[in-house]
Amino acid sequence: MGETRVDLQHLLEDLRDAYAGALEETILTEVVANALDSGATRIRLITNPAAATLTIVDDGRGMRRRELARYHDVAASSKSRGEGIGFAGVGIKLGLLVSREVVTETRRGATHVATRWHLASHHRAPWKWIRPPGLTASRGTAVQLTLTNQLSPLLDAGYLEETVRGHFEPLLDSAFDVQLRRHYRDGVAFECDGRELTRTEVRDSESVPISIRLGRRRTPSAIGFIERNARLPADREGIAVSTFGKIIKRGWDWLGLAPAARAHISGLIEAPDLAACLTLGKNDFIRTGTRGASYLAYRKAIQEVVSRQLAEWGDARGGEARPRTVRLERDLERVLEDLADDFPLLRSLVDRRAGGQKRLPMPGRGDERVPAPLFANMPVGDESAGSGSASPPPEGASAKPREGASSPEPESPTLSPQKVPPAGDQALPEPKALAVRDRQSQADIAASAGPLETGTGRQRPARHGQLVQFESGPGDWGPRRLVDGTILINDAHPAFTRAMASRSLGYHTALAVALALAPLAVEARDEHTFVTQFLAHWGGAQPAKRVTGRRPKKTA
Repeated sequence: MGETRVDLQHLLEDLRDAYAGALEETILTEVVANALDSGATRIRLITNPAAATLTIVDDGRGMRRRELARYHDVAASSKSRGEGIGFAGVGIKLGLLVSREVVTETRRGATHVATRWHLASHHRAPWKWIRPPGLTASRGTAVQLTLTNQLSPLLDAGYLEETVRGHFEPLLDSAFDVQLRRHYRDGVAFECDGRELTRTEVRDSESVPISIRLGRRRTPSAIGFIERNARLPADREGIAVSTFGKIIKRGWDWLGLAPAARAHISGLIEAPDLAACLTLGKNDFIRTGTRGASYLAYRKAIQEVVSRQLAEWGDARGGEARPRTVRLERDLERVLEDLADDFPLLRSLVDRRAGGQKRLPMPGRGDERVPAPLFANMPVGDESAGSGSASPPPEGASAKPREGASSPEPESPTLSPQKVPPAGDQALPEPKALAVRDRQSQADIAASAGPLETGTGRQRPARHGQLVQFESGPGDWGPRRLVDGTILINDAHPAFTRAMASRSLGYHTALAVALALAPLAVEARDEHTFVTQFLAHWGGAQPAKRVTGRRPKKTA
């Protein structure tokens, strides 16, 4: 009888390649993440360059003896999908690739045990019980890596501090204490070689707070800030999103925005509910199914408030003009609205009101009181944050737009911030009060999202979270791809060129959108049915007839 053999070293190397950062960065980040999942309130990093050891000690719950034994199985984890920010102790398991041995000591109640573990060959990673060396205090877990390379960055205290600050910034920023206190009741402190890492209290840059409320929640679903700097390191550019204090994404691509002054703008938004949307590896978000729809809803909310603040700073999304497909886009919007009833996961792409209204009136000109946008600007009441007018954009704000992005529309709601009342059950302001508010400075206004309110204005079409853009890429990209909720249609693909030549761009675009949305809307076995139904709705969408204002000629 045969048996299945696993090349452990090759498996760990493949697991290493699944993470974007360096191996040492992944090891440290994942060990800290698992310590946070255990309820740790203090995490200590201790280096010993002479002995080439890195010791990480936490005061979390610790492990029982059987849990420590199971911890040595490569794919074992006590957490289910959607729980925590660490993945199956992957940090220590990847540590086997850079260590001669790994010692793990844990204490929980009366249990106090330790093991020694090492990678002996491609197929063997033996471990054994040892006498606890005394690395832990009254409770918690300690891991000690004896590194094979004495010049490893894991022995550099400066590298350790920079990595912790870069990946767990919300835990070291007092602005997020209220949001994170629900998960970390006693807070979290980091210590590196006996020195506690300092916390950020006040920012020197021009910073605007952000508060996002989804649906009708009274408490913020996500909080954060967006700031503008004269100079910004390349790894700090863009908006970062974190959950439970761990940064998952950073940059502009995931958000689908391309501001002209992108090198001067950064930000961070903490959304604890997004922990349920993490992939199994805890380093990305799911984009399909119910959890994928939840992530896209958050992404759309963040995109909305960030776009509004960029517009306040006189910045906008750059890009070259895309094909004029206004009528086609309207048809696709109608299809999405109709299909949202049959495919609930598409509802995150369409702004809807309770009761089934599919077009949200937006504040604008006129005296009619109509519901305000789902994501609106709110005054924060802090008059000491800035002066009476917004400061000019930093140098480089008028840089050449990035190629491949779509051009902003003149009256896009995203790029035209509106004055609306604060969220909550408040009375409507009088017209005179609105006029006064329109003259107030926006320097002290924070971008926020709140429950539906009412404002003064005329009705405008609903905005959709899904964005269609055109890009030029190699043929192996395929005719389309879905990147963080944005459908990118490859205008360099032979099928697109043929569609343009045969004047069938509309059908090609509709098919590309249907193929891109299918994995989000339904299971794999039902994708063909979805595409068929999408095209049927698209074919049945009749564009509204254009009515001109000309009067008929008078006949004699």
